[in-house]
Amino acid sequence: MLRSCAARLRTLGALRGPPGGRRLPGSEPRPALRSFSSEEVILRDYSVPNPSWNKDLRLLFDQFMKKCEDGSWKRLPSYKRIPAEKIQNFKTHLLDPKLMKEEQMSQTQLFTRSFDDGLGFEYVMFYSDVEKRMVCLFQGGPYLEGPPGFVHGGAIATMIDTTVGMCALMAGGVVMTANLNINYKRPIPLCSAVTINSQLDKVEGRKFFVSCNVQSVDEKTLYSEATILQVKEPSFPEGRAALAGV
Repeated sequence: MLRSCAARLRTLGALRGPPGGRRLPGSEPRPALRSFSSEEVILRDYSVPNPSWNKDLRLLFDQFMKKCEDGSWKRLPSYKRIPAEKIQNFKTHLLDPKLMKEEQMSQTQLFTRSFDDGLGFEYVMFYSDVEKRMVCLFQGGPYLEGPPGFVHGGAIATMIDTTVGMCALMAGGVVMTANLNINYKRPIPLCSAVTINSQLDKVEGRKFFVSCNVQSVDEKTLYSEATILQVKEPSFPEGRAALAGV
């Protein structure tokens, strides 16, 4: 398990080039990336395969992309940072300007997208509007280690919360987690692929009740189960369009 994880890291290191920023003979320097605050920043979609994805994650991705062809499922794009216009929406309705300065907001990025490829959270989400169901395909990198060789429980909780939050958002609006109850069954090996299945069970006013489980690719191993209460933010009128695509 650890050997396969280390092998993928060596491959990533080779793709990134030699250490110290040296250029190989004949190679051309890449243009510098613009800062996040630039209006012309190009947003990379992190929910598509990269060289760090293992074969199981790639296979699952291909299977769900097939399901998307008839429109019954939809892949959600994912970026390192929430687009500027959506941040403005959030600032207008929820954020106290006294707590964070404009220049600080321009430097923010999503926690789950703050690692280099293969080192942290590798994932893609697919949503079925008919079933009110979200499936996240997740691979935890070596920087998420808790017990030796296994994914930290907090990283698992992060991905459960992220998946469930997007499920509730797509079903009806911007929500905040009020309660997250997780039963950990078995540890998840680092660099392995798992599926996080989230289902909207019922809605009572502003309350969204969602269940979730984390399984192995072959569905033979149950790693975690969770129940979550999400509460819809009444002052945020844009609904699913407000943050969809993060």
